[in-house]
Order: sequence, then structure tokens, then C-alpha cells
Amino acid sequence: MTSKRPTIRDVAQLAGVSHQTVSRVINQYDRINPETRKKVDDAIEVLGYHPSAIARSMSYGGTRTFACISPNLTDYTFASMIEGAETYAREHGYFLISATAPDASSFQNLVEQLVQSRRTEGLLVINPYADKRYLYLPKDVPVVLLGARPRTKGLASVALDDKQGGYLATKHLLSLGHKQIALISGPLEEDCVQDRINGYKKALDEAGLPFEKELIYSGDWSATSGQVGVENLIKQGMNFSAIFAQNDRMATGAIHFMQKIDWRIPEDVSIVGFDDMPLSSYFNPSITTIRQDVPILGHNAVRLLINKKENPGEEIQQLLYTPELVIRNSTSEVKKRR
Repeated sequence: MTSKRPTIRDVAQLAGVSHQTVSRVINQYDRINPETRKKVDDAIEVLGYHPSAIARSMSYGGTRTFACISPNLTDYTFASMIEGAETYAREHGYFLISATAPDASSFQNLVEQLVQSRRTEGLLVINPYADKRYLYLPKDVPVVLLGARPRTKGLASVALDDKQGGYLATKHLLSLGHKQIALISGPLEEDCVQDRINGYKKALDEAGLPFEKELIYSGDWSATSGQVGVENLIKQGMNFSAIFAQNDRMATGAIHFMQKIDWRIPEDVSIVGFDDMPLSSYFNPSITTIRQDVPILGHNAVRLLINKKENPGEEIQQLLYTPELVIRNSTSEVKKRR
């Protein structure tokens, strides 16, 4: 037999108050006697009562639902951001629905469906500058950009300091004596890619080394493009002793190809990735990478969205988080290739 799920009236009876008082405590009304609040909280804990999210949304007069639109749900970084956002939203009494828009047109249609039908009270947008989708951001609901810096004023955002990430990756390779450092980037139209390239340039400039466009290959974030990038650099006769790959998947593809042609990692070529995917420490060799706390980005994006919804007059925040270099076995001091 299954026990009956406790109700708000059960809580009220145990606490010795009305069910309306329990509702006020749950919804965090200010004018509640501290002793009464404690009685209700204790009764909730004893009974294991969980308030209905639907009932709470009705009491607030809204859906208490946010939406997150991403180019896809398969990318590790996107999926981790959404997971972090969903967890924070749920903990604070909100629902988060996620949807994909592979191009600007589908993004525009999706925004219209969600906003005009009032299915969402706020919007998280991942990768807004992958194409022209930023032109279709709604003006009648709160919006927070996730994983990107805004190009115009008035937009809240949560992002990684990608320039610092690119700088740390390149600086690490330079500290090991590498002077010819190839770069396998993501799509060049994305802001995070340009920021990571600028960090790469900054480190080279500080070391008195030239920026060579010929050492850059633009990939698409996939492991395959990492493999193709190394293959193209070799075919073009480019000399390099190290690679900075702008994500761990491309780093993995590059390592796979170099091992196929009997190049040793890191003895022949050192490589740094980006993201610190969960499997990065298990690869052979384990990947030196730039770590970003992706779930925290999602948490704070929802926090800003809740704040924008509940306190619309407050100052717009644009948060930038610092990355961390994680040194593993894919990098070592430069050696003459055999």
C-alpha cells in the first residue's frame, strides 16, 4: 500500500493554523509571525510536504515558467548549461522548458510561439550570435544571454571570460618552450571563438612572437573537425610543436589523427583543449584543458532572469566568470621531433 500524499490542510492541522496561513508561509509573505512560520516549517518537514508547483504558479498569477532556446541539445556545453539552469529554476519554484532552434528562422518562430501564447515569463538564449537570431530577441519578456556577451546595451548576460581562457591555454604552452603553436578554432562568426583567438594573440604578443594566420584552422566544434584541422595543417607544410584546440572534442579528434600517423602526445606535439569535459581526464593521454564551471553559468543565468522578472527596475547585470587551467598529460616541454 502507498501512503497518502500530505496536503496543505494536513500541514495546517498539524501546525494549528489555517491553510491560508500555510500558503502565505510557503509563498514567503513577509508579514508572518516568526513563531507561526516556525510551526508551519516544522509541520512541513515532519509530513514531508511538497507544495504543488502548479498551485503556486496560480497563486502568483503567472506560469512561473521560463524557456531556454539552444541551437541543439547534444553539445556538452549547451546541455550542461541547461541542466544547471533547470536545477536552479526548480529549486526556486520555476519550471524551465528547453527547445532547439538550429537557425535564425526557427528561432524567430519559436520565440513568437512561446511569448505570444504566454507560455513563458522569461527567456534564456544560448549562442545568440551563431547567426542572426539575436535580431529576434523579444522585448516584452525578460531575456538573459547564456554563454555570450551582449553586443548592445540593455541585455543581461552570463558568460565565461573566453579571452582569458585562450590566454591561459597559450601561455601554458609558451611556458613549456613551444613557439610554433597551431590553433584549431570553432566557427569564426561566434564571439567566444574570437575572444579565445584574442587571448591566443595576447599571449603570443607578450612572448614577442608573431601571429600567423596560416597556423589557424577553423573547425565546427566536432571531433572530426579536430582531425581534419591537423591533417590540413600537415598537408600545408606548417611546422608546429603544440596545438590549442578550442574545445575538448576537437582536441580528441586531433590526438586521434596524430596517433594514427605515429606522432606521440605530448613527446612530439603538446595539445591543450577547452571545457574540461568529464571524460577528458580518462583519455590517453589525459587532456590538459581550460575548465569552465558550466552548470554555475546556468544557475546564475536563471538567477538573473528571476531578478529581472521580479525586480524589473534594477540595473542590468553582465556577469563574466574566470576559467581555470587544468594541467594533465597531453602537454610537456618542447622536444625535437624524432
